[in-house]
Amino acid sequence: MKDLELLLKNIKNKELLPIYFFHGEEPYFMDVAVKCLENEVLEEDEKAFGQTIVYGKDTTMAEVIASAQQFPMFGNINLIIVKEAQDLKWNEEDVKVLEHYIENPVPTTVLVFAHKHKKLDSRKKVSKILDKKRFLFHSEPVKDWSLAQWISGECKSKNIKTDPEIPVLLAEYLGNDLSRIANELQKLKIILKDGEVLNHQLVETHIGISKDFNVFELQKALGQRNAAKAMHIAHYIGKNPKSNPFVMMIGNLYNYFSNLIIYHTMPGQNSSVIAGAMGVNPYFIKDYAEAARNYPLKRATRVISILREIDLKSKGLGANQTEDSELLKELVYKILNVDQVKVKA
Repeated sequence: MKDLELLLKNIKNKELLPIYFFHGEEPYFMDVAVKCLENEVLEEDEKAFGQTIVYGKDTTMAEVIASAQQFPMFGNINLIIVKEAQDLKWNEEDVKVLEHYIENPVPTTVLVFAHKHKKLDSRKKVSKILDKKRFLFHSEPVKDWSLAQWISGECKSKNIKTDPEIPVLLAEYLGNDLSRIANELQKLKIILKDGEVLNHQLVETHIGISKDFNVFELQKALGQRNAAKAMHIAHYIGKNPKSNPFVMMIGNLYNYFSNLIIYHTMPGQNSSVIAGAMGVNPYFIKDYAEAARNYPLKRATRVISILREIDLKSKGLGANQTEDSELLKELVYKILNVDQVKVKA
C-alpha cells in the first residue's frame, strides 16, 4: 500500500479522514492500518460507546451508513469499522446511499471498510468518487522479486540487524505470506539480544530453516559448479519435501538463472545498477560474477530450458509422474552437466 507509513503517522497524529476504504489483494497492509485505527482514534474509555466493529456478512450497507450518520453519544468521534467488507451485499440503492454519504460524510464519524482479497471495480462511479476524495487505499501484494527487499525494510523498522543473506532466505522459505513473515520477525525481535545480528544459526533454531540445506545454498553450490555439494544438498532437500516444496525450488532457481542472464546483459555496469535491475542486494553481485564465469550466457539460457522441462515433468506432462525428490536430483545433475545433456526446445 502506497504511503502506508504516512497514513499511519497521520492517524497517530489524529489527522483523520472521514472515510477509509481499503481494498485489494493483500490483506496484511489493511490489517496494519485497521489495527492502527482501532488503537489510536479513541481512548480506551471511549471505545465502549464510540467504537463499532461489524463484519460484512452480518450487516448491510444501509445499516452501516445509518450508524455512520449518528452523532457520538459521548466523546467527539464515532469509529465504525466494517471488517470483511467484501462480504457486504450491495444493491443499486445501497450504492446510491454510499455515494451520497461519500459526498457528504458526517464530520464526527470515521468510517472504515476493509474490503479484502479483491479490488473495487475502478470503472464504477463509487470507486471514482472514493478515489477523487482520496478515501480509497489499494493494498497490493509485494512482488516476488522485491519480497527480500520488503523483508529487509521490515527488519530495519523493527531495529533487527541481519546478515545480508537473511532477507533472501526468509523470502524463499516463507513465501509471500506477509502476515507470517511479520509474525516471525516479531518473534525474532523478542528473542534477539541488544546488538545481536540475525544470522543463519538463529534462523535455523527459531524458524526451522536449515542453514546448510536450503535453496539459497543450493543456488550457491550450482553457481560455483560444486557438484558434490549441490548433489548432497539436493539429496537432503528431497528427503524433506514439506520444508522444501519442489515448486518453490523450481521458482527460485528460475529467478536465480534469470538474474544471471540479466547480469550477462549488463557488462561494465557497477554493482548497484546491476543489483537494482535484478532486484537483489548488491552484496550478492560477487556471487553472480562467479556464477557468470561458470555459466556463460548461452549456458545460462540452456539452464532455463532445463528448468522448464523439469517443471513440466513435475506436472506430469510429457513423462510419467516422477517423485519430486528424484526430479530435483535430475534437475541438479542436468544443470551441472548442461553442455552434455539434451535440452528440449
